Amino acid sequence: MEHRHSNHPIDGRQLDHPKAEHGGPHGEHNGHQPHGTPGAGTAAPPDDEHLVHSQGQHAGHSVAMFKNRFWLTLALAVPVVFFSPMFGHLLGYQAPVFPGSAWIPPVLGTVIFFYGGQPFLKGGLNELKARKPGMMLLIAMAITVAFIASWVTTLGIGGFDLDFWWELALLVDIMLLGHWLEMRALGSAQGALDALAALLPDEAERITETGTETVAVSGLRSGDIILVRSGGRMPADGTVIEGQAEFDESMITGESKTVLRSPGDAVTAGTVATDNSLRVQVTAIGEDTALAGIQRLVAEAQASSSRAQALADRAAAFLFYFAAGAGVITFIVWTLLGSVPDAVERTVTVLVIACPHALGLAIPLVIAISTERAARAGVLIKDRMALERMRTVDVVLFDKTGTLTKGEPELKDIAAVDGTDRDGLLALAAAAESDSEHPMARAIVAAARARGLAVPQASGFTSLTGRGVRATVGGRTVRVGGPALLREVGAEEPPDLAAATATWRDRGAAVLHVVDGATVIGAVSLEDAVRPESRQAVAALQHRGIKVAMITGDARQVAQAVAADLKIDEVFAEVLPADKDKKVAELQTRGLRVAMVGDGVNDSPALARAEVGIAIGGGTDVAVESAGVVLAGNDPRAVLSMVDLSRASYRKMWQNLVWATGYNIIAVPLAAGVLAFAGIILSPAAGAVLMSASTIVVALNAQLLRGLKLNPADVG
Repeated sequence: MEHRHSNHPIDGRQLDHPKAEHGGPHGEHNGHQPHGTPGAGTAAPPDDEHLVHSQGQHAGHSVAMFKNRFWLTLALAVPVVFFSPMFGHLLGYQAPVFPGSAWIPPVLGTVIFFYGGQPFLKGGLNELKARKPGMMLLIAMAITVAFIASWVTTLGIGGFDLDFWWELALLVDIMLLGHWLEMRALGSAQGALDALAALLPDEAERITETGTETVAVSGLRSGDIILVRSGGRMPADGTVIEGQAEFDESMITGESKTVLRSPGDAVTAGTVATDNSLRVQVTAIGEDTALAGIQRLVAEAQASSSRAQALADRAAAFLFYFAAGAGVITFIVWTLLGSVPDAVERTVTVLVIACPHALGLAIPLVIAISTERAARAGVLIKDRMALERMRTVDVVLFDKTGTLTKGEPELKDIAAVDGTDRDGLLALAAAAESDSEHPMARAIVAAARARGLAVPQASGFTSLTGRGVRATVGGRTVRVGGPALLREVGAEEPPDLAAATATWRDRGAAVLHVVDGATVIGAVSLEDAVRPESRQAVAALQHRGIKVAMITGDARQVAQAVAADLKIDEVFAEVLPADKDKKVAELQTRGLRVAMVGDGVNDSPALARAEVGIAIGGGTDVAVESAGVVLAGNDPRAVLSMVDLSRASYRKMWQNLVWATGYNIIAVPLAAGVLAFAGIILSPAAGAVLMSASTIVVALNAQLLRGLKLNPADVG
């Protein structure tokens, strides 16, 4: 089993250099148990096809509901449109006539109204009760007026010619399509909490006087002694009382490196003992665990995140008042002119065409195309409002480890005593480390291979837990490790090495000494390497007028070294995992709009609190679920794609809305008859045709987004 060096960068108990950040990208968190744990206070995971958006007009609606209603309504709309006399007259054809054919549009149109229109009727009623008119109320008004007017015409009441069955069918179907497309782009806030629940096992082994017993996690109590086997996941917070093991805390911290936990050390629910079994006394369960605390932070941050009203809703609210006012004025004016039938016909026409198909598709089409374009560039848009808000961001706050850096150690420097060759020293260290799977060992071996060195064969490999490794190389006993190893061997660091290692420690590097027998012959430094792409990303963001900040749990000198390398504007160092969201809030109190980029569970509250949360796709499930945007890879330059796409799509949204509302501003007065004195009156049929033309223009304009180039490698 792999060893762990004493100066492991995240083991603060044994370091002679600053504690490194918890936040790397490669956490092995995929040993999920799929069920939530009652003691953790979590909910069951939702069906992906039934994600419920907890905000705004879609409350209580699911993706599947809109999809199913759209397809059924579309099937019913085809015969309604085909057998509609008005539509046939527009296209110059005569639908087949047979007994009952005249009742096809009204019968199927009624089904469409009550079944397909139900979400809009209910939503419109809710908006009316809340006195916040928006898209739902505008749609509900249009389809209700069209429904009543069409039945009046079908039954021959009053001699009106207001056959809107085909327009009703198309309007409902297109609006269902728009809302389906829109909801597919929405993320589920509950997903983050469900991912946290999956970190806990369902059962635990409790130690009794007669042995062990398997109990549900919800049955554990504070003070219980539990057995955690090798590879087992902690069911609760506790303190190690017997044994020691390397713990994989990546599911909580995002850090790929394991941490040695010995008697007296605290361990956290959700973490994994990777190499040994040990006994733990439970100190916190359920809502009192650190994991549950993170859940609460995520929920609170999500609830406090600003939810700006969608552009389409603002336009719909304007059009509702505009149409309602125009309708009232139209009816009064035409009635005073002495023509009640004309007043009714003009008013109905105004109210029906006040809800253009184009408005229902203006935003959803842009969102759908933007989402597709983003996916091709390695950016997953989970929350449409994140896409809209990205253009307004003032500062991008990057988590350091695993985001701006690689999240894994890399050999940086070598120092050898006089008479020892640097390459020979590295080859000797690589030989001793060759049988280890520790990240530092892999970094040393990889560096030797990259330099083309001949690494000698080692034998008798031994892991010295918490200190380093020992092996026999060419008959020599070679040890590689940190200060605890030197103390054990009784070796002293030669003065000619001290200057080099002091400089390394000042930068926060991990320092490993190479010991031949009982003599220190050299040392190597390992650091979390900065991604080359990070320099380009930071410079490009600043070029676009966006500040760049970095947040890390590392000591300040470590953070400053990385910040200086990348020319970052502001640094938050030595930040505890639970305090990251407070730093986001601090930036927000300065009036800055924040995009947070991170990958660990400890980042998830900050991701949820920021105006835009951007998760690294290689990070933990919880970070991904808490974010509105997910980067498929680890390239920070993909944030630039998000900025450019946000700005381009917002322009398209406004262009579409200007066209959709502009059409109404012109068409509604014409339908009301303001130019009737000049013989210009917009008939119901002509209004319907113009409405369809407006939809085509909006659709074509949205398609132009497909030409936007989103290449993360091109960040100029």
